[in-house]
Amino acid sequence: MDYHKNARTMVWSREEMAKRVIERGSTLAEAAAAANVSAKTAAKWVGRYRQLGQAGLVDRSCRPLRLRRPTSPDLAERVETLRRERWTGLRIAQATGLSRATVSRILRRRKLSRMRDLEPRPPVLRYEHAAPGDLLHLDIKKLGRIAKPGHRVTGNPADRTRRVGWEYVHVAIDDHSRIAFSAIFPDETAASTVAFLGQALAYYARLGIHFRALLTDNGPAYRSRHFARACRDLGLKHRFTQPYTPRTNGKAERFIRTALQEWAYARIYQDSEQGKEQLQTWLHDYNWHRPHASLNQNTPISRAGVDRNNLLTLHTRRES
Repeated sequence: MDYHKNARTMVWSREEMAKRVIERGSTLAEAAAAANVSAKTAAKWVGRYRQLGQAGLVDRSCRPLRLRRPTSPDLAERVETLRRERWTGLRIAQATGLSRATVSRILRRRKLSRMRDLEPRPPVLRYEHAAPGDLLHLDIKKLGRIAKPGHRVTGNPADRTRRVGWEYVHVAIDDHSRIAFSAIFPDETAASTVAFLGQALAYYARLGIHFRALLTDNGPAYRSRHFARACRDLGLKHRFTQPYTPRTNGKAERFIRTALQEWAYARIYQDSEQGKEQLQTWLHDYNWHRPHASLNQNTPISRAGVDRNNLLTLHTRRES
């Protein structure tokens, strides 16, 4: 039992007070004065001790044993029915004659307090392709260009920078192995996405991974004719995520979140060039040394199927 920090009595002090009266012959006033409580309080604990012994000295729940006017099951069902018709709590209270607090308690017990609780959540569909090269996830993250250490890493609002522009981190991740590749471009145009795609495929080719399909969001660059033509020329099947459903491309989204935590905002960079250099170092660590929970704490490179004779060479080159 948790007691209030300013509680005057605990079980042991209540027992001492009761024994003082029952066994030692003290009066209730004397026992109350010794415990620094009122005589009424002393009488309560002495009475409970006589009736139940030490078990009667534990705090009891403040909840009433019986509600004077409990809400009928039929009325509670009506509250739920109206809620499922998208009625607000106030409107339900007016229609049923219940107080808003009662309606709120009924909805809370039935887990219908929020409108979003009325819609069933879509099931989590986790998937993983069978082999490296089956599917390549692509995405883009816009970050502010670094002119000097900013307020997000220094914690000083005075370090906020403005009008320095943006740079775009293009990311690629293999669906099966989680091997990632990333590069920073000045924009997110079709030309930049095609250039990044070429760099990414070359990087994976050095690891012996050749792709058959891509998965991207519905951004203008990925929907462009220039990018579609590049996919046809490379023999890649291009798939798109469901609109407004970023979880469809969850592996790329999760990689971006990890990159922000462990690279972009993990340390102070003096300028963008220093950040770009550190990105390649971090990518090497991500692919070769960082254990992944989704891979049973193994590294992505362990799933690449790389020839062991070439493993040391590829590791020391730190391809970018």
